[in-house]
Amino acid sequence: MARTSNRNNKNIQAKLVILGDMGAGKTSLVLRFVKGQFFDYQESTIGAAFFTQVLTLNEATIKFDIWDTAGQERYHSLAPMYYRGAAAAVVVYDITSMDSFQRAKKWVQEVQRQGNANLIMFLVANKVDLEEKRKVGSEEGEQYAKENGLTFLETSAKTAHNVNELFYEIAKRVEKTRPSRPTGMKLHNRPQESRRRIFCCT
Repeated sequence: MARTSNRNNKNIQAKLVILGDMGAGKTSLVLRFVKGQFFDYQESTIGAAFFTQVLTLNEATIKFDIWDTAGQERYHSLAPMYYRGAAAAVVVYDITSMDSFQRAKKWVQEVQRQGNANLIMFLVANKVDLEEKRKVGSEEGEQYAKENGLTFLETSAKTAHNVNELFYEIAKRVEKTRPSRPTGMKLHNRPQESRRRIFCCT
């Protein structure tokens, strides 16, 4: 991916929220992108987990504030505080679970109802490394995305298939839609990352 030290680049800070059913692989996707890591067993997120990552494009430096939300139903009521004001939302489902796909549709409807016309939304079919267990066809996910104005992508957090492509594509869309954000913060070309776990009462 292209990196540049052009001082004329604009700096953009963008809130990105990851939504989807429990077990869809949301945290695994973020960890693969931010830290280049994958764990066969990933603990369920409690409330939400927070990450940051910086991507440098030809025309802009994007600092993502990434909110990885919990998929459990008991945390559903907390979700609006994370997706309100977001520049982009990624709704993730597991290709081996039709229930996960149906749940993803509900997330799409909910986020679209909140009425942010400028929100960039991706529908991500995760776990394509489990092709032999697939229950949701590529065409089905792609058709739903097309009908609802979403960008569709299939990924695997385990093999890293399309993971970086997903976030770079989001960054490019954000760069096109967001004005430069005045800031005194120095953003380095080397990707920066951090993680903070947010806990909430049950």
